[in-house]
Amino acid sequence: MTRVCRIAYDPLIEDVSHGELLLRAADGERAAWDALVDRFGQMVWSVARSFRLDEASASDVAQTVWLRLIENVEKINDPERLPGWLVTTCRREALKVIKRGERDIPTEFEYDVEDDSPSLETMLIEDEASREVVAAFRELSDECQQLLRLLTVEPALSYDEISEAIDRPVGSLGPTRSRCIDRLKASISRIRRTPDDSPM
Repeated sequence: MTRVCRIAYDPLIEDVSHGELLLRAADGERAAWDALVDRFGQMVWSVARSFRLDEASASDVAQTVWLRLIENVEKINDPERLPGWLVTTCRREALKVIKRGERDIPTEFEYDVEDDSPSLETMLIEDEASREVVAAFRELSDECQQLLRLLTVEPALSYDEISEAIDRPVGSLGPTRSRCIDRLKASISRIRRTPDDSPM
């Protein structure tokens, strides 16, 4: 089970821009750090999982991303581009884990974010039709699965941020998305035409 460390903070801080939050965090304001983790923790987790890491490895990557932010908080030139910085850093750390084939477990940072929102597959698996969609989704290429997962991340990622995450040109994302959805629809149609040979 993923460990969660949540610290109460002033709800009024939720209305502050992430650029200002970053500046306040750089000045050592704990409430600003809490708000950043609360605002972007799920996004970081989802990007890590989009690289098909298991839960433990994705958790390690997410924690490492926050460590990197602590280390570099005063070096980010444009605070309003923080989401893109987090996505890029998460991609780099995920690729390191994949390349090593082992986990690099950070121990200095206590923040962690529970993956308590339903995954794409979980949201779709509630009835028979949904199970067909899940089966079709699993037939897609890794590239298509990753792109479609990133397109459902909350808060939503821009195409620029998704481009950074998967290292593909922004202009290719729209056509690739269309092709992936077409393949998903084709797989769903084929699955629905296939007779159910399971015993009664």
